[in-house]
Amino acid sequence: MSSTELRHTALDALHRSLGATMTDFAGWDMPLRYGSERDEHLAVRTKAGLFDLSHMGEITVTGPQAAAFLNHALVGNIASVGVGRARYTMICQADGGILDDLIVYRLAETEYMVVANASNAQVVLDALTERAAGFDAEVRDDRDNYALIAVQGPESPGILKSLTDADLDGLKYYAGLPGTVAGVPALIARTGYTGEDGFELFVAPADAEKLWQALTEAGAPVGLVPCGLSCRDTLRLEAGMPLYGHELTTSLTPFDAGLGRVVKFDKEGDFVGREALLAAAERAEKNPPRVLVGLVAEGRRVPRAGYSVVAGGEVIGEVTSGAPSPSLGKPIAMAYVDVAHAAPGTPGVGVDIRGSHEPYEVVALPFYKRQK
Repeated sequence: MSSTELRHTALDALHRSLGATMTDFAGWDMPLRYGSERDEHLAVRTKAGLFDLSHMGEITVTGPQAAAFLNHALVGNIASVGVGRARYTMICQADGGILDDLIVYRLAETEYMVVANASNAQVVLDALTERAAGFDAEVRDDRDNYALIAVQGPESPGILKSLTDADLDGLKYYAGLPGTVAGVPALIARTGYTGEDGFELFVAPADAEKLWQALTEAGAPVGLVPCGLSCRDTLRLEAGMPLYGHELTTSLTPFDAGLGRVVKFDKEGDFVGREALLAAAERAEKNPPRVLVGLVAEGRRVPRAGYSVVAGGEVIGEVTSGAPSPSLGKPIAMAYVDVAHAAPGTPGVGVDIRGSHEPYEVVALPFYKRQK
């Protein structure tokens, strides 16, 4: 395969038949939008949206020491995750820098599935393979064995219930159970990246199209629409969820990103990055360099990643993600800013948009919280 050749998901032909605008995302040809990204976004907030997330990287870890190995390789306490549950965690370098943020599912007593971001799947696979040395555990690249379809939004439980007899009512947030959806064997996980209730369905690539069509038909009466990566980005931004390469990078530790809670120093055994992360935790407590905040525009101009945040003629931070917010009706951004300007309501903060200092209000994250 040439380095320029894009990978295609099992749903590629279907996306094209739906008139999707396709884009290169981390080496995959993915749907950006099918129609209006604002309409897709609002459908997820009020009804339901259907996503192809087959570009995500699934890595299976098995063996008698799988739990001990993952505790060593990752910053979280993976050994304490119950069978059928999932945990948000990170994999860090020895210097504490974030290699990726992950979701780890415990499928059985000695079997786990690690789900990495598409852009980092190979990096995570390589790091896990290297860190498995000395452990009775096997790391397996399962990226080609799964398609991943997400149904997200307030109508998603009803849509899924019409297609499965799995106990969805008993399925908690960040849990997964094996079941059958529309006759297709699936791992049904109550996870997502939108700020809404919803499910992610891990299935065999050969079953993906059948499942997508069944969900489309079941969801049609309640307003489900296919959704692309563009609205997935605005949904996660409103929900204050970090995106690797924007809010998370190898130059930042989990503590810099305000996500120090994912690091578990009290777990058994040593783990990669422990010493550096202890030092980072102390720094963050005494003298945090910059803090991740939300910014809401007073005007209409949209901030983009890399734009400077300013106050009193000085640069006090940098935008990491920015977009128009369909839910708020205003442009929003996440940014790392100096502590002195990080409190919600701090006056005089703006974003330098092509030489013009546009006024922004500093707010606490997230911008949007769903009604329970």
